[in-house]
Amino acid sequence: MSRVLVVDDEADIRELIDLTLARMGLAADCAGTVAEALALLRDNRYQLCLTDMRLPDGDGLQIVRYLSESGSDIPVAVITAYGSAENAVAALKAGAFDYLAKPVSLEQLRTLVKSALRLPGDVRPDAGPLVVGESAAMQQVGGLIEKLARSQAPIYISGESGSGKELAARQIHSRSSRGAAPFVPVNCGAIPENLMESEFFGYRKGAFTGAESDREGFFQAAQGGTLFLDEVADLPLPMQVKLLRAIQEKKVRKVGSTVEEPVDVRIICATHRNLRECVEQGSFRQDLYYRLNVIELRIPPLRERREDIPGLVRCILSRICGEQMPVLTEAAWAALEHYPFPGNVRELENILERATALSGGARIDVDDLQLMAEGGADLQGGRAGETLDDYLNRVERQAIQEALEQTGGNRTAAARVLGISFRSLRYRLDRLGMEV
Repeated sequence: MSRVLVVDDEADIRELIDLTLARMGLAADCAGTVAEALALLRDNRYQLCLTDMRLPDGDGLQIVRYLSESGSDIPVAVITAYGSAENAVAALKAGAFDYLAKPVSLEQLRTLVKSALRLPGDVRPDAGPLVVGESAAMQQVGGLIEKLARSQAPIYISGESGSGKELAARQIHSRSSRGAAPFVPVNCGAIPENLMESEFFGYRKGAFTGAESDREGFFQAAQGGTLFLDEVADLPLPMQVKLLRAIQEKKVRKVGSTVEEPVDVRIICATHRNLRECVEQGSFRQDLYYRLNVIELRIPPLRERREDIPGLVRCILSRICGEQMPVLTEAAWAALEHYPFPGNVRELENILERATALSGGARIDVDDLQLMAEGGADLQGGRAGETLDDYLNRVERQAIQEALEQTGGNRTAAARVLGISFRSLRYRLDRLGMEV
């Protein structure tokens, strides 16, 4: 029988949790102080620890840190006072598995316990290979992914466009206790502002014109799994308020409904923009930033891990061509090794797909890569005296200009050609000082 350690200085709460766990077929040991809890942890083996944040001789963080420093894999969930967002974030940063707010909801308690006891001891057999990369930076990323998979803490994945942020999010999900549940990716910049609330939270029949039946939102679709919010910086401020409440309360209200529904969803977000700068500029709420950025996972750009290029090339060509992979000439390898890859791994994939089509055989030469066409730069990375930021801005400006010319100056259509949202295109036009 699985055993759970319950730490709380209030006897009625200990009894309530004990009874709930017993009805779930779990045995519980109870403690009222940090000292009692540490003594029980030293003498017994538990599958889960539930601890109050405030205790007579310390706080729950001491228990979290003790288990973390001792190398224990016991998941710890902390119970915080209502509205104490800072305590919950501090606990998650210290290594807590999850948190509950007082008054304790028995439904949320049961959900948390089930999730914690599903934590895989080893990697799921269907989790797939970890991120491709032999560089020290990617080895560090891989180790952090394995660690984050054993937590329920919200994660903020930062990195440039095309660097592999969604891949990292999927790997965290597949290796977690939620791996068998849905992974729902959402491009926040691609949703019209007037539809955001209904898309995220769903709606009831008759809530507005055209709502002919009930519909689930992204949160309901990701129930028990992971909701991946890509380009989260593109969320408008009114939607940020609603998202913050959904994350804090773990409940959502459908458009047109008068009641809130509990949801069990892990949030992973990502953006290529600097989220802290967005907070300083007033375009992103500070309280939501601290809720989402409990743990940051940075994916380095490809130019910072050039030693990974050969492995990525082989992996991509294997996926494109199967066993009949073409061979790259020495000149082609040299060109790839010196190319700055402003589009990162996604650009490498596009280059190789184009090269396999152009080569028409078993050999890819430097001409097949067509790197000279990328922004008009030479293979060493740009014009004389040009910095990397200057080069990337020049490439981005040229791509936008070509899309606008192709669409006759229609910015909505140009954004569609570029594969970005209209809001994202407007931001880039402002940043680059381009007037249309």
